[in-house]
Amino acid sequence: MKRHYEIDMCSGPLASKILLFALPLMASSILQLLFNAADIIVVGNFASDTSLAAVTSTGSPTALLVNLFMGLSIGANVVVAHALGHGDGDRVNRAVHTSILLSLVVGLVLAVVGFFASRTILELMSSPENVIDLSSLYLRIYFLGMPANLAYNFGAALLRAGGDTQRPMFFLGIAGVVNVILNLILVIVFHLDVAGVAIATITSQYISAVLVLRCLIKESGPLHLDLKALRIDRDVMMNIIRIGLPAGFQSTIFAISNVVIQSSINSFGDIVMAGSGSAANVEGFVYVGMNAFYQTCLSFTGQNYGAAKTDRVDKVLLWCQCFGIISGLVLGNLAYFFGETLLSFYTPNPDVIAQGMVRLAYVGAPYFLCGIMDITVGTLRGLGWSVAPMVISIAGVCGVRLIWIATIFQVYHTPRCLYLSYPISWIITGAIHLTCFFCIRKKAYARVAVPTPEPAAASN
Repeated sequence: MKRHYEIDMCSGPLASKILLFALPLMASSILQLLFNAADIIVVGNFASDTSLAAVTSTGSPTALLVNLFMGLSIGANVVVAHALGHGDGDRVNRAVHTSILLSLVVGLVLAVVGFFASRTILELMSSPENVIDLSSLYLRIYFLGMPANLAYNFGAALLRAGGDTQRPMFFLGIAGVVNVILNLILVIVFHLDVAGVAIATITSQYISAVLVLRCLIKESGPLHLDLKALRIDRDVMMNIIRIGLPAGFQSTIFAISNVVIQSSINSFGDIVMAGSGSAANVEGFVYVGMNAFYQTCLSFTGQNYGAAKTDRVDKVLLWCQCFGIISGLVLGNLAYFFGETLLSFYTPNPDVIAQGMVRLAYVGAPYFLCGIMDITVGTLRGLGWSVAPMVISIAGVCGVRLIWIATIFQVYHTPRCLYLSYPISWIITGAIHLTCFFCIRKKAYARVAVPTPEPAAASN
């Protein structure tokens, strides 16, 4: 029997269940973004523009090292969702223990590598001399939280695969409150500047990790975690890697292209850097509104495909695209319309706000195009196809942006020209992803036995 915080993905109306699953997930993602937003707001209002630039410019190098392995949590989600849909409790339990141990090991490796490589990465990004020391300090402390960061994200992915998005949201809410309180105390009272916000962030990450692991330990059934039974199951791990590593590799290549873009932004000085970084944080809230439907599509597709209910997979994609487009259009245009007010939370400097508005016009308003692209990828990965969307995304998004920077941007050397590479790359890549789905759909569905379609009254 499903508990009140779990959703039955394989039967009943889809539209309402997709919303019930996605809305807590959206709230969770917003809370996670608030970790970084709280850092930036506190620094922007109680420190200097240099400190603000230092914190906002660390997003790309952080993603560069983290995203490769964070993609493995997607693999864990799909493996568990397939097993749950198929009714294979033993495989679910092996995947839980493999995933958590994998997250802890990878988190420790990232903590060590990130701590010692932070300054080198920033130097390769041409970080300005007046910013690099503070950026390096922030990154070194931030990477010490990687074991907790990955443990939470893997644990939350396992719970989502089982239809639970409410408890991860609750855990992040608790951690988020702690993060904001510590930010204010460490920066305003103790004057720790960027070190203070970094300490607050990793403290909140460890709190959320402990809560999600405790939740899994108290679970009864296949999602139960026994810390004494942690071990790597080779077959499960290889499937997690097969699905998750291409997703992580794609995100890493994205991060590399964003590092190139960030390096180009850095060439315009700290005002443009601060404006772009502040706007990027506002855009992040638009992105998670759509990304919630990407993750919903991933989990719903995984369970229904595992249960051989391929007729529902098509409906999942359709509903998630509809909700994703609506959320992207509404949130993206609201972000631009109220842009000056939103950016003023990050900084009182009118020049920084003006530069942020430039980015919101070219990236924030058309962000729904990114949602169309991502949600299609969610379906492909939910079906177990991960290499194809990786190749398409690398060529379509990263390739277009890098070519743009090497050609058009060299002629029209302005922030506007640089930002225009985003929507153009989304349009091209989204069209190719949709074509790919229709090409592999028949082959993917042929791998499972198609059951008798549900009665019309049971679907939405």
